[in-house]
Amino acid sequence: MSSLAKKIVAVLSVFVFAYVVAGFAMGRSDNDKESAYKAMTVYTEVLDHIQNDYVDQPNIHQVTSGALHGLLDSLDPQSSYMSPLEYKDYEEKTQTAAKASAGVALTKRFGYISVISSLPDSPAAKANLRLGDVIEKIAGFTTSQMGVDQAQVLLSGDPGTEVKLSVIRRGKTEPEDVSLTLEPLPAPKVVTATMPGGVAYLRVPLFSEGMAQQIRASLEQFKKQGAKKLILDLRNCALGSDQEGIDTAQLFLTSGTIATLKGQTVPAQTFSADPAKAVWSAPVAVLIGNGTAGPAELVAAAIADNHRGDSVGDRTYGVASEQKLIQLDDGSALILTVADYYTPDSRDIPAEGVAPTEVVRPAAADDVAQLNNIYPPAPSDSTTDPVVKKALEVLQTPSTQKAA
Repeated sequence: MSSLAKKIVAVLSVFVFAYVVAGFAMGRSDNDKESAYKAMTVYTEVLDHIQNDYVDQPNIHQVTSGALHGLLDSLDPQSSYMSPLEYKDYEEKTQTAAKASAGVALTKRFGYISVISSLPDSPAAKANLRLGDVIEKIAGFTTSQMGVDQAQVLLSGDPGTEVKLSVIRRGKTEPEDVSLTLEPLPAPKVVTATMPGGVAYLRVPLFSEGMAQQIRASLEQFKKQGAKKLILDLRNCALGSDQEGIDTAQLFLTSGTIATLKGQTVPAQTFSADPAKAVWSAPVAVLIGNGTAGPAELVAAAIADNHRGDSVGDRTYGVASEQKLIQLDDGSALILTVADYYTPDSRDIPAEGVAPTEVVRPAAADDVAQLNNIYPPAPSDSTTDPVVKKALEVLQTPSTQKAA
């Protein structure tokens, strides 16, 4: 074995020891520690074979960096590893708030950065970035070893900055070149409308700071106008603060659990309804879909699981969780998921998403249209929208008109 390989094995041995000690301190079982030993032994053996048997002398730095990227990618889409150089670049670019962005919610899929949804009228929406699109490259950099947070940094910057992407559209096999120009995003506002039968319509684009207050004001206005029922549209809503989602759920509940946050090292925290904060007591139907994620999932699950109203549409993406930035001694860093949100019925949201109580899936014709780059219209209060139509039917059914 070469001296370099011996050094690597020594470093890995120290890592194994640290891992086991940490596992013991955290109350791991003997079986868990034995599994850790076996896993690290295999990793060391593989690295040894790469060093001694590979066709060429390998770049061990690249090998170990790639292994660490893969290790974090295997956990969940939101966790990631940054090498010292990557973290330095990330830190420099996040020290000042970006003045413009693409306005897109991202995850990882098939090992690459993928789109969940785009904000209305954002650069991403103008470039027709849609749910399921895989972004193979951003500004010439492959996204195969890129975390979601790193991708967001590359899609943010000064107004007027052009960012070139290589995108594999949903259902396609070949990438296409896409350019978008970063723009300052306007302050997000809810979209409101009135519909026949005393039904009010409220669409939330994202749960940015102050959104719960906007929603509260809209609900108060609906009551003054005499609205008796509500459609709350959370389709394609995938960005924002989890706290804003919890605060929004408070507006509809007088009792019950909103969500529970828990993880291996995070004390369980239960968020409960406060009757003093409830504003809307009339029936409500929540529209959700595959592009619904994060704080919007907390709202939808809280209303449905507490039997406060129906959720209509398709299963949400499954993202609601909490991440932590952990700096390492060598200058690298981890963005690690440390806790998941659970629904009132104790379902793990990142693992399962939030299932609708009334399922309405896209028609086959819509899927074919999207494959031909004909995109469906954005969510709206249109009664020709099958999800809106189903919600109106649900609200008109006396047995399902759930009020607080």
